[in-house]
Amino acid sequence: MASAKTLWYCTNCGNESPKWMGRCPACGEWNTMVEAPVEKKSASSGSKGLSAKAGDGRRPVRLKEIDRSKEPRMSLGMQEVDRLLGGGIVPGSLVLVGGEPGIGKSTLSLQIPLASGISTLYVTGEESERQVKMRADRLGGNVGDQTLIFTETRIESIIEQAEAIKPQLMIVASVQTMFTDTVESTPGSVSQIKEVAAMLLRFAKTSGVPVILIGHITKDGYIAGPKILEHIVDVVLQFEGENRGSYRILRSIKNRFGSTSEIAVFEMTGAGLREVANPSEMLIPMHEAGLSGAAICATLDGTRPLLFEVQALVSSAVYGTAQRSATGFDIRRLNMLLAVLEKRAGFHLSAKDVFLNMAGGLKVSDPAADLAVIAAVLSSNFDYSLPGDSCFAGEIGLSGEIRPVAQTDRRIAEAARLGFKKIYVSSFTPSAGKVPEGIKIVKVADVPALVKALFSKA
Repeated sequence: MASAKTLWYCTNCGNESPKWMGRCPACGEWNTMVEAPVEKKSASSGSKGLSAKAGDGRRPVRLKEIDRSKEPRMSLGMQEVDRLLGGGIVPGSLVLVGGEPGIGKSTLSLQIPLASGISTLYVTGEESERQVKMRADRLGGNVGDQTLIFTETRIESIIEQAEAIKPQLMIVASVQTMFTDTVESTPGSVSQIKEVAAMLLRFAKTSGVPVILIGHITKDGYIAGPKILEHIVDVVLQFEGENRGSYRILRSIKNRFGSTSEIAVFEMTGAGLREVANPSEMLIPMHEAGLSGAAICATLDGTRPLLFEVQALVSSAVYGTAQRSATGFDIRRLNMLLAVLEKRAGFHLSAKDVFLNMAGGLKVSDPAADLAVIAAVLSSNFDYSLPGDSCFAGEIGLSGEIRPVAQTDRRIAEAARLGFKKIYVSSFTPSAGKVPEGIKIVKVADVPALVKALFSKA
């Protein structure tokens, strides 16, 4: 008997090759080629009936003749999720939600139909019907006849049931457990994920039913499967945060119908995920006043302003080599800021341990956090507490200058709304127009000027 023909697929980009190669010629990644059987060439394709008539009678359309009216949207019953999607889910769209095990993907996917009350087909290949029912009882909400549970992994059967039921929404948990008869490989393989996603996309586009896919991630933090999976779907949402903590961040990685500069914050409780409409309130200090080494940063995550606490600890080095540790902040940037403090401001920290932490489990990449990091480090070094009603927003340059950051006016407005009395920004920041009442803008040009403004009375 002749052996089955196989191809080599790149798990990063989905490129096919007849033989193994150490480096993918398409994306340039190393050791990403995996072997998978060639798809069947049978008449009973899973795509049959889904796309056979999709293009019949269609003609090219002039660009000016296309109706650009706003896409209709459907609310999912959760304001933060609707805002992240751009105002609700678009009919016929394919949404991929990824995240680490235990982060809350299955909880969110079941909480959506319970909160919205819309007709939903919930397909699970990982849990039994009883397990889903137990979680639904814990989450509460609408547990009536609007949500149908279907435990199946064969995608042809799932699409057949969906076409018969005609739900308003379909949720599939998870795409890595699904398989199609048209591919001779195990569920979760590159070829299976590609074909399953393509079939669900054809179903969504032809039927108008939005589909939410739950996806696993790899140990490197990327969504498992070929990179083409993220290209196929319309929206990619990813959960971030420590599953041992209570707060989760749902971030928009890709969105064909809205902005990718949005995040939604949730708190994991015994009754499911609770929407946090004002994330700044959970990130500002939760300790008594008068502690050194703490500074408030006014950052911007996408288009949403956030105020959070930067914590620093500076102590004498116990061992010969000073330690540098940063949680939620780039350690290389911390080393750069410490070098600026030593070279431009004369603070000798090379013989001291410096530990830095972004409160709330945030991972910060906004350069506006530089000013708050410098202030927190100096506060700990002097053992002098900063005023609790002051915050910072500025980027530090290698010459010690404080550079302006984007959308300073939004940061100032958020700080004023939360009751802060003073915000330190770059002296080169353009005038923000009308300053909100109750807050004073302090402009500083460089690190020595910041030291003088903060610690001249210490």
